[in-house]
Amino acid sequence: MTAVMRPGVSACPACDAGPAAAALAAEIQAQKDVQLALSLPTIHCALCISTVERVLNAYEGVQSARVNLTLKRVTIEAEPNVTAADLIPVLAEVGYEAHELDLGSLSATDADRAGRNLLMRLAVAGFASMNVMLLSVSVWAGAEDATRDLFHWISAAIALPTIAFSGQPFFSNAWRALKHRQLNMDVPIVLAILLAVVTSLWEVSLSGEHAYFDAALTLVFFLLAGRYLDHRTRAVARSAAEELAALEVPRAVRLLEEGEETVAVRELCVGDLLRVLPGGRMPVDGEIIQGQSELDRSLLTGETVPVFAETGQMVSAGEVNLTGPLIIRASAVGQDTSLHQMADLVAIAESGRSRYTSLADQAAKLYAPGVHILSALAFVGWYFATYDMRTAINIAAAVLIITCPCALGLAVPAVTTAASGRLFRMGMLVKHATALERLAQVDTVVFDKTGTLTKGTPQVSNFDSISSETARVAMALAMGSGHPLAKAVLQAANDHQTTPAKVSDINEVPGFGIQGLWQDQQVRLGRASWLGAQELTQSAVFVQIGDQPAQAFLCVDQLRDGADQAVRALQDAGKDVILLSGDSAGAVQQVADRLGIARWQAEVLPADKAQAIQKLADQGHKVLMVGDGLNDTAALTSAHVSISPASALDAARVASDIVLLGGDLEPIAQAVGVAGKATSRIRQNFRIATLYNIVAVPLAIAGLATPLIAALAMSSSSITVSLNALRLGRSK
Repeated sequence: MTAVMRPGVSACPACDAGPAAAALAAEIQAQKDVQLALSLPTIHCALCISTVERVLNAYEGVQSARVNLTLKRVTIEAEPNVTAADLIPVLAEVGYEAHELDLGSLSATDADRAGRNLLMRLAVAGFASMNVMLLSVSVWAGAEDATRDLFHWISAAIALPTIAFSGQPFFSNAWRALKHRQLNMDVPIVLAILLAVVTSLWEVSLSGEHAYFDAALTLVFFLLAGRYLDHRTRAVARSAAEELAALEVPRAVRLLEEGEETVAVRELCVGDLLRVLPGGRMPVDGEIIQGQSELDRSLLTGETVPVFAETGQMVSAGEVNLTGPLIIRASAVGQDTSLHQMADLVAIAESGRSRYTSLADQAAKLYAPGVHILSALAFVGWYFATYDMRTAINIAAAVLIITCPCALGLAVPAVTTAASGRLFRMGMLVKHATALERLAQVDTVVFDKTGTLTKGTPQVSNFDSISSETARVAMALAMGSGHPLAKAVLQAANDHQTTPAKVSDINEVPGFGIQGLWQDQQVRLGRASWLGAQELTQSAVFVQIGDQPAQAFLCVDQLRDGADQAVRALQDAGKDVILLSGDSAGAVQQVADRLGIARWQAEVLPADKAQAIQKLADQGHKVLMVGDGLNDTAALTSAHVSISPASALDAARVASDIVLLGGDLEPIAQAVGVAGKATSRIRQNFRIATLYNIVAVPLAIAGLATPLIAALAMSSSSITVSLNALRLGRSK
């Protein structure tokens, strides 16, 4: 409105109206409601839905809130001044954990056109095959002459449009392969379908006895079922992975002459001044121009001990500011930051990664030319035996139909779907199609330490050796700090039911620690150098009362739940377990000793980790890498198969084949066992399909493969491999 009330002085009305209209549009846009999305991982029932919606709708500024229980997500329409940070505490008060989601990242998962397309074609093929099968039963029951011809023509009328519609995925894939002069599984499928349809039409036009419309439709139906199972497995993994990625909402606070603004990281430029508050992550590379603090570099280097930071020091994107507010001047943004240098490592690792050929692809390479040769031999043999082109073509078509890979097309997706579903219930998300096959081959497991085997949250190990008076003072000081080591002291004090001393005038000295007054003495909790104490090789925080010598709270990193069980189970299964970490030798040795890992290496740089994995691969080992940090990304990509926790950074999750959804590591060892069983079940299914072909092919070559035999053989083999796959989902 302001723009409208202050017209310009240009002689051209359009020149005046343009800026005014733009300003008005911007003002109206700013007044529009915003849409927010929050992940609600703990909701599970109708009461949760009503509680969340009631609380959010009662919040001032919220226009509407709608919960989706299936997605465990709430979508909120709110006024521009309402943010996710305002609503998360409101939900926490009524007992619900909430995390902001990036709606832009989630938009890709909203539509699954490919899945709906496959499902629709599957439904049409199933409905049509049932109707044609009913007509075929009448023919097999003894319908003859005009009645048989009528049923065949009706079957053709149903089958032709159905195959043209439902068979499109196979037609397009086969055409793409042939254009590149290659053979895949879809080539014999399409050839068999076309031969079945053409020979059936030919037979029906000549009032022949046999027509294969039912066989062609059944073939399409079973193969579409396998294709849809495969698609659903990947779609669930993709959707969950994108939801995890959407939890990362990168923003930064940029300082301007007229104040400050919150902007997306992608909008930052070199030279921008940025404020990074305690607990915030560095969005860019830059130089500290104001403030003192400590930095957590564990995600980049694996180093657990915070690093002192002050004016003039350089910082890197991804580091976490711990204690004091910092103002930094950006020196590298976006693709130029040190974070993206790791992307180069990942690209190098990807280029060197061995191209794994799945069992299905290996089978297809043998199967596709094999059935073609067999069919051609049957045609040539019968032609020279009878000199009857019609008989030779019919038998060649029967060979192709009966050998078509119904069971083979279902064998892998059915087992993969059953195994992925079982692992999902155990808290593991399989992202890659061949991850299970590769996981079954693993003989060496490499773990990262910080954030993977350990929680990255320190725990005081010598609290009992500290006097109660000192402990009470330390507890009172720790209550006023958010530093990880102070939190460890506070947690230990709470565990020992310590009551805090009455410390007054508590204030934090950024980068050094926290201080206060107790019984007219200055008391301090912080770094060794600040208190005049000697530095230790392991993580420690010191407390000092007056002029007394400082006492150290020794801290060890807390193991993740299930870390001990996972390492022991892998070792019992004959796997070689190795620990590689960027942390100091003392910290790494402590964790290795606690878990019984004999082979460990400390202070390993990201590139060295990838090289170590590659060296193991060169020695013939199949390596499973488990890591979470940016420093693990190249190693995750280099490994034969990789797993990262859901708490890992987005880059690590993207690089890994499997995501561990919970905080417990125990399912890793179980997943290796499930993968072994899944691969074994796939091979069993291949053997079933082979046995089927050994029985069915001679019948087809002998000219005994009537439509009834073909339909029974294909259906029985497909149902057998499906039931065999489902056993995996139920087995313990």
